[in-house]
Amino acid sequence: MIKEGTVIIGIDPGTNILGFGILRVDSALKPQYVDMGVLDLRKVDSPYEKLRIIHDRTEALCELHRPDFLAIESPFYGRNAQVIFKLGRAQGAAIVAALEKGVEVHEYAPRKAKIAVCGNGAASKEQVCSIAQNMLGIKIANKFLDATDALALALCHFYQLSNPLSGKDTASSWEKFVADNPERIL
Repeated sequence: MIKEGTVIIGIDPGTNILGFGILRVDSALKPQYVDMGVLDLRKVDSPYEKLRIIHDRTEALCELHRPDFLAIESPFYGRNAQVIFKLGRAQGAAIVAALEKGVEVHEYAPRKAKIAVCGNGAASKEQVCSIAQNMLGIKIANKFLDATDALALALCHFYQLSNPLSGKDTASSWEKFVADNPERIL
């Protein structure tokens, strides 16, 4: 359930560029832009140092903004298995930082976030940026396209929270599957 003052951080994880976007719910229960940015890790050579930086930056964002929720992009399969492993590590570093600060974590597929914002799961980064600007009444520079993807994730979670059917048995989840099918669990 959504309430005034709810803060949602969206993170588009990456080991080269990580985008973040932060929303706060106002008194009219509408999402308001708070902050966004990118963490550019291209000059960091060590993959382990990148993970430490992702963890520390996510932790600092959580300390600064005191979010209720982290909406993070789930890794998706691409042509190169190494890419998904790297994305999974980046995602894990951000998730651990949020959990350490008591933030509830939710994952969304890239297509789901794009559908929530653009109505099209195959929308380009530029389309996501344009629509996010209109929805939030802000101007975003093109250098922040990874950050607008993160804002889309935060908006996706906002819509999930504000949906009157959210949390009801209409949603599919592993928890619901396990509860409904105990005989299929080893």
